[in-house]
Amino acid sequence: MNVALWAVAALLALVFFGAGAAKLAQSKEKLIASPSMGWAEDFPPAVIRAIGILEVLAALGLILPAAVDIAPVLVPVAASGLALTMFGAGITHSRRGEAQSVVVNVVLLALTVFVAWGRFGPHAF
Repeated sequence: MNVALWAVAALLALVFFGAGAAKLAQSKEKLIASPSMGWAEDFPPAVIRAIGILEVLAALGLILPAAVDIAPVLVPVAASGLALTMFGAGITHSRRGEAQSVVVNVVLLALTVFVAWGRFGPHAF
């Protein structure tokens, strides 16, 4: 189970680091033009940047605390934060009628909850 939790955490870290970096590196207009980031038109640039920063920090929080054995309790905290983010993203995409994005959000939500459950519970560091 520990290997599965590490693998899922690594996958989530890659996904969220990439998504957060994209939000930080691109302008709002470029994000809106992207097929999966149309939601950005509903939010001010500062909120988009804040989401990007939180995603990058959470991605790092999924791996680094456990890897360096400094405050490993931050791993399930980061996973929980990402779960809340995916819940909010699912609501946003649902309101916009973006069913395919909602499915992605639900899958990512399930994976983040799995990591949070495993690291808070039976397979804590």
